[in-house]
Amino acid sequence: MTYANMADRNAIEAESTWEARDLPQTMFQMLSRTADKHGSRPAVTFQLQSGDNDPVETLSWNDLRDQATQTANLFRSLGVGETDVVAYMLPNATETILTYLGGQIAGIVNPVNPLLEPEQIGSILRETNAKVLVTLRSFPKTDVAQKAAEAVALAPNVEHVVEVDLHRYLTGLKKFIVPLIRPKNPVTHKARVHSFSEAVSKQPKTLAFADSEGDRVAAYFHTGGTTGMPKVAQHLYSGIIYNAWLGDRLLFTENDVQICPLPMFHVFAAIVSLGASLGSGAHVVFPTPQGYRGEGVFDNFWKLIERHRVTFVIGVPTAFSALMQRPVNADISTLKLAFCGSAPLPLELYRRFEKAAGVTICEGYGLTEATCLVAINPPDGEKRVGSIGMPFPYTDVRIVDVATQVDCDVDQIGEICVSNPGVYDGKTYTEHAKNKDLFYPGEDSPIKTNRQFLRTGDLGRIDKDGYLWITGRAKDLIIRGGHNIDPAEIEEALAGHPDVAFAGAIGQPDAHAGELPCAYVELVDGATTTVEDLLAYAKEEIHERAAHPKVLEIMDELPKTAVGKIFKPDLRKMAIKRVFDAALAEAGIAATVDSVSEDKKRGLVAHVTGEADDIAIKSVLSAFSTPWDRAD
Repeated sequence: MTYANMADRNAIEAESTWEARDLPQTMFQMLSRTADKHGSRPAVTFQLQSGDNDPVETLSWNDLRDQATQTANLFRSLGVGETDVVAYMLPNATETILTYLGGQIAGIVNPVNPLLEPEQIGSILRETNAKVLVTLRSFPKTDVAQKAAEAVALAPNVEHVVEVDLHRYLTGLKKFIVPLIRPKNPVTHKARVHSFSEAVSKQPKTLAFADSEGDRVAAYFHTGGTTGMPKVAQHLYSGIIYNAWLGDRLLFTENDVQICPLPMFHVFAAIVSLGASLGSGAHVVFPTPQGYRGEGVFDNFWKLIERHRVTFVIGVPTAFSALMQRPVNADISTLKLAFCGSAPLPLELYRRFEKAAGVTICEGYGLTEATCLVAINPPDGEKRVGSIGMPFPYTDVRIVDVATQVDCDVDQIGEICVSNPGVYDGKTYTEHAKNKDLFYPGEDSPIKTNRQFLRTGDLGRIDKDGYLWITGRAKDLIIRGGHNIDPAEIEEALAGHPDVAFAGAIGQPDAHAGELPCAYVELVDGATTTVEDLLAYAKEEIHERAAHPKVLEIMDELPKTAVGKIFKPDLRKMAIKRVFDAALAEAGIAATVDSVSEDKKRGLVAHVTGEADDIAIKSVLSAFSTPWDRAD
């Protein structure tokens, strides 16, 4: 059956209820079904280096089931039960995939972003009460092992550390040299340390304990996105299996090959990409530990597609932009489709990729709190560039007026609210207080229904044909003197300039208006446009006068998350420092902002240092709503 429009979506739903479908109930059941069906076919491939002739490691579906089972047995032997947590802090590797699968077979798996600071990692480990942490053994050119040691020292609940040694992937001279230059890893924690490969190899290839009887919490994914401190979202087996079923039903067969250079600590790679393969039997390739960030990946990308006969590319706008700065220098005739998520895709970039690669990009939408997938531009139908498509089968979307809490009309902008098998009603976050006011309809809503809809925090609309459009973030609104400004309006205007690769707009503190629009821009390679040029361009393109940026800064590279989203907390911190420093200097106060940090209760806080006393500093900074204190 094709998937081209809302009629196709509704026809799939009409086949049966979601609950009536014959689907596996646990990860072990899903992995076993796929292995039984496609046992000797390739399941996952990992290559340490990005060259099209560099060594690879490929596991068949039978291999994957056997080794994931051994990994689950190891975790159970370390005392992990169904409600215990196995965290992993790893770059991409075969062991990362085995830990992701084995962790949720034995207990609850908790992927952690290795790019976070040790204090944040330790906070996540404490929040999830992780019993086991799987991480790297010290290795050249990475500080993951050192960060992990610091984090575990801050999380005494971690009883076992299981180390993955990337040395086993090396060949030739590097295999000899690395042990000689391996960095030392001072350990101050009391957790017991194990070798992943040695410990797993001792385990049986059949499950040594009873599989879960049915649905339960299987994964914790932390999320901060672009809005600050990480929160921990809970994912049920049923939500993970829903995403896998979508990949099987709508996108892939066992003959497809995905290339996924995204990190396995993020839902896009783990639940969407790997999940789609788990559901369909498709082969998935992970190039280099750092994915798109890996050395040579962009330069070799087209050759990797030819080597692995890739049919489907998983990417984000930043990755597609980088690829368009490289010539297509390989046979990519196997390529059928590209999928883009995490952030809106500029129209010009869409057109350039379609022309260069000869394939269409399907934009989609998902979020960690909904166990990811929500909508997609239909693979077999019209792809409306800039839209995130139509809701998947069994996913219902409502657009809600933020002020009145009632449903919006067609093309009226409101908050996007989602209900589907991936939404864990009322229990999205591990921290109970964070679930308050997270669902619609709320207690005071005039709408009465037995179903709860997750409030995404995204602003959007649905057109007359059922396509969903994101227009901004409810939390990102710039409030200038009580006037709401959608930063997307500024970003989209600047993105239309031929020299602009990416743009991020925020509200910077202002003593008079509360906030003023401020923009940060990353230029394409070789661009020579100036700040003055861009401000003039923005003035022409942005029709709302209040939304004209008052400050614009060109950066070598905008701060981004691991999956390519512009990381606005860093932009806000830079703006706060710049504005506060200028205000203090203008008033002749001998003080400057040393740093800006996120406080769970106060939000962003400026930490001020200098010879001036608190009274003098307060006389200037009290005009702003952003809090401050003395730097330690």
